[in-house]
Amino acid sequence: RDTDEIAKEKVPLYLRKKGRGIRPGRNELESVNKPIVIGGVLVCPGDVVVADGDGVIVVPRKVAKEVAKYARQILEKDKEARTQLYKELKMKADQTVN
Repeated sequence: RDTDEIAKEKVPLYLRKKGRGIRPGRNELESVNKPIVIGGVLVCPGDVVVADGDGVIVVPRKVAKEVAKYARQILEKDKEARTQLYKELKMKADQTVN
């Protein structure tokens, strides 16, 4: 539903394929704050779901802080390596290394 508006407003939405939308009366709310399985992956209330143009990942809440810590370290090392590469190539660094 509203695919054109979602794209126009640049809403970060990730899905496997476009659907026809929800017809009123065809779906019922079954539960709230219960574990679900999406694409074979268990997602529990409080889990962290991160998505970008490359994909989607679910981080269980109990390890989210630890994962965030290591992800930040990897990101900083990647920025340092790319900054060095820009210098070696005598190119101006882009916004991804700032």
